Amino acid sequence: MSDQPRHVTYADAGVDVDEGARAVDAIKAAVAATNRPEVIGGLGGFGSCFSMKSFKDMEDPVLVSGTDGVGTKLAIAQLLDRHDTVGEDLVAMCVDDVVPIGAEPLFFLDYVAIGKLRADHVAQIVKGIAEGCRKSGCALVGGEMAEHPGVMNPDDYDLAGFVVGVVDRPKMIGPDKVRVGDVILGLPSSGIHSNGYSLVRKVAIEGKTVEELERPLDELGGESLADAVMRPTTIYAGGLIAALKAGAPIHAMAHITGGGITENLNRALPSDVDAVVDRGGEDGPAWDVPPVIDYCVRAASLTPDEAYKTFNMGVGMSILCAPDDVDEVCEVLVDQGFSPFVMGECVPGEGKVTYR
Repeated sequence: MSDQPRHVTYADAGVDVDEGARAVDAIKAAVAATNRPEVIGGLGGFGSCFSMKSFKDMEDPVLVSGTDGVGTKLAIAQLLDRHDTVGEDLVAMCVDDVVPIGAEPLFFLDYVAIGKLRADHVAQIVKGIAEGCRKSGCALVGGEMAEHPGVMNPDDYDLAGFVVGVVDRPKMIGPDKVRVGDVILGLPSSGIHSNGYSLVRKVAIEGKTVEELERPLDELGGESLADAVMRPTTIYAGGLIAALKAGAPIHAMAHITGGGITENLNRALPSDVDAVVDRGGEDGPAWDVPPVIDYCVRAASLTPDEAYKTFNMGVGMSILCAPDDVDEVCEVLVDQGFSPFVMGECVPGEGKVTYR
C-alpha cells in the first residue's frame, strides 16, 4: 500500500482555470469597446488605472462611488437560460445611482460569482455589462470571475457592480436646491427594471413551466411573460449627463429603484418639502404604466399604496426643477431621447412623498 498522496488538481476540486482563460478571451473585445481616453492599460492587470488629468480644470472635483447588484431577477434569468441582458441591469443599477447628484460615471468594475464557470455564459453576462457601460458612457476597466464549487450550485451565479464618477462640487445637484413649487417630472421605465423580483417570482413565475412563460399573453399586449420580466433596465445616465452639460436647470433627481416612488422620491427632498404625486383616478396615473407591472400588481392584489412602494410604476427616474424651467428642461431631455411627463409638484411638508 503506497503512502504517496493522491494527485488532485485544481480542476479535480471543481475550478477550471482553462475555462476561466477562455472566458477572458471571449470578453476582451466587448470590454475594449467601452474604453475612454482616460483608461491606462487594458484588461489583465492586477489593478485598473484611470487618469484624472482631464478633470484638472474642475474647481473642486469630487469622486462619487456606488455599488449594487441585480437581485433575484437572476433566478429568472437562470430558469430561462437568458444571460445576455442582466449585465445591463447591473450597470443601470449602479450608474443611475450616482447621476442624481450630477456625477458623470467614469469607470465600472464587475464581480461575477458562479458555481461552475462556463465561458459562453460568462461571455454573455459580461457583454451585457459592456453594453451597459457603452450606453452610460463609462469604461469597463476590470472585474473578477470567481468559481465557487461546493458553495454554489453549478448553474447559479450572482453579480455585483461598482462604479466611480466625478462631479465638480459647485455643480452638484440635490435636495438643497429643491424649493416649494418645483415641478416633478418623470422619465418612463422600460418595465419592472431590477426591483421587486422576489414578489414577481412568487406571484407570476413560480409554478409555471418555461413553455408557459414564453407564451404570448393578451394581458401583456401579445408579449410573453418571459420577455416582459427580462426586459433590461433603462439606463438614464448618459442622456442625463449630456442634459446637464447642455445647461438643463435641474435641481435634483431620484432614481426609482427598490421601495418604488414612495421610498426613493423622498431622497430628493429637503426636510421641509413634500412631493405630491398625481396618482390619478380609476384609470391610473397620467403616464403609461408598463403592462407587466399592472399584471404583477393584479396577481399580488396590491393596494395602490403597496404598489407604489414596491414597483417603479412606470417611472424610472424623477427630475425636479423650477416651474419656469419645465419647458427648457423637457426640451433638453427630449433632445436626449427621453419622453418626460409631469408627475407632481413640491409643497410645504416634512420631506415625504404623498399622493392625490
